[in-house]
Amino acid sequence: MKFILAKKKQMDQIFDEGTGKMVPVTVVDAGPCFVSQIKTVEKDGYSAVQIAFGTRKHPNKPIIGHFKKLGANNFTKEIRVDAEEAARFTVGDKLTVTSFSDGDAIGVTGTSKGKGFAGVVRRYNFKGSPASHGHKDQLRMPGSIGATDPARVFKGTRMGGHMGDVQVTTKGLSVMKIDAENNQLYVKGAVPGSINGYLVIKGDGEMTPEKAAEKSSEAKAEKKEAKHADEKKEEAKDETKEPEVKEEKKEEVKA
Repeated sequence: MKFILAKKKQMDQIFDEGTGKMVPVTVVDAGPCFVSQIKTVEKDGYSAVQIAFGTRKHPNKPIIGHFKKLGANNFTKEIRVDAEEAARFTVGDKLTVTSFSDGDAIGVTGTSKGKGFAGVVRRYNFKGSPASHGHKDQLRMPGSIGATDPARVFKGTRMGGHMGDVQVTTKGLSVMKIDAENNQLYVKGAVPGSINGYLVIKGDGEMTPEKAAEKSSEAKAEKKEAKHADEKKEEAKDETKEPEVKEEKKEEVKA
């Protein structure tokens, strides 16, 4: 399974090269994300991969301790995977948009926009009461909320209340374009949430993370090469200085 964390930016439009039609898309900043923890059945009772995205301005000590190798990350999510897939990841692996490709079918999970208090007509599409025959000032009221025998209102009764600000998953979306340089995905259609809202993007296929071990080995090799180059420079400087010293000694002997 492919997965990555993202932040919603804005909606845009691009033209399909095959049909020439305009396609509405949502631009999201996807990653880079880092694997911050691996959950196993033996230790935690289930297998999952915890990934982190973004940075916090004012992290507390528990956050600093948990992400001491990666930095204080702002948004984290656990992705449930099987044990075999979880074994492919290690802490510090980097996940980027290069794991996705054009045309991938994805689902996007986010937090919907909060709309404040709403009545039953707007919240649950109640049709309301008739506009005549003794229904003055009751056009948008909910009506009866239960029988008198229980003497209480049942849980789950649809009534007015806070609308929005809940987790929503939109399926049937697809990737239209990938901008690897800017870490952006162009998703066909609209995704839940407001601008700068965090998203979880999932799709079919295998992830190709950049391994942390490979990075460390490359960094060590670069350091060794840099040290070797510095040593060569110092040796070259010493060789240029030695002849000058010898000439000065010869001049002193002649005198």
